[in-house]
Amino acid sequence: MKLLVILGSDEILNLISQNIKPLGFDLIRYQYVLKAMDNIEEIEPSTIIISAKDFPRHWKVLVQFVRYAHSKAECPIIILKGPNFTMEEASKAFYMGVSGIVSEDLTKPSEVDQLQRLLSRYLQLEEKRRNNRYHIDDPKEMGICVVNPVNKGLIPGEVKTISSTGISFLPESTANLDTLEENMELAECSLRIGEDFITPICRVVRTSPDMSLEFIFLPDVDRILLDNYLEALPLQARKEKKAE
Repeated sequence: MKLLVILGSDEILNLISQNIKPLGFDLIRYQYVLKAMDNIEEIEPSTIIISAKDFPRHWKVLVQFVRYAHSKAECPIIILKGPNFTMEEASKAFYMGVSGIVSEDLTKPSEVDQLQRLLSRYLQLEEKRRNNRYHIDDPKEMGICVVNPVNKGLIPGEVKTISSTGISFLPESTANLDTLEENMELAECSLRIGEDFITPICRVVRTSPDMSLEFIFLPDVDRILLDNYLEALPLQARKEKKAE
């Protein structure tokens, strides 16, 4: 699958590249809209992302050009908006056939989630990850502590992402990480979900820059608690967005 990205910023390009890896895209980047338009039929992209901030006029030309020959189902187009992108512009974009609009500030986990969901929704991707991974923005909502099996030191941390198959977190200290290795089994893990606690057995996937663990065993009761929590996350996100 080919993702055509049209933007000027190398920094934003790197953020996009990092966050689409789980979705299995080959990324192709152009810095000039007209040059990209000249090559679209040859590239045959699965989807297109274009920066409205970098190309405040030409993004409309691109959308009209693509929509003349390809429907939203055939080639979704996602707009990266800057701080000056108005509601009026957004309305025009959707009327012209844009599939979605995401803030270019992809340092925010919520915007990364939005981009990944848009891509998944329109392309029905066969993700390399078996399950959706959710960002945890409120550290009070979830917490984790694991025991280093070598020195029995505690490794508490702030949860960053979670799915039904694994979790990543930022350790409060690196003091007990030195003796951990990839694929090492962690039998003593405690994960707080709201007011509940579950005790998975985990395998170390990586230890830096954050720590990533794979769940290799969960008691049945804990699996039900985790699955119910994950099922409620999209609903909770929609409620919070509606309340804003």
